[in-house]
Amino acid sequence: MSPYASGASEIALALAVVKTLVLIVGGFITYFAFKAYRRTRQRALGYLTLGFGLVTLGFFLAGMLYELLNVHLATGILLESLLVLAGFLVIAYSLYVQ
Repeated sequence: MSPYASGASEIALALAVVKTLVLIVGGFITYFAFKAYRRTRQRALGYLTLGFGLVTLGFFLAGMLYELLNVHLATGILLESLLVLAGFLVIAYSLYVQ
């Protein structure tokens, strides 16, 4: 076995752990933003919730598509980037909306 194979599997495991933590922390942020929206019914908080949800989904999805559905890694990263971009645009809009 080459030393690179061991390093690659360690990196893959670390990536899976980090992506899982991103999902958990992003899920909490999205949940608390949603709770604030439900309590206040402010439209800006609704958009903020949507934005955080998109960013969280984007960060999590690329690795899952690659690992579970055998989607080409570049395609997964493109989808991740598009969702993160959309999430950031929605978050920016939520800060602009009154």
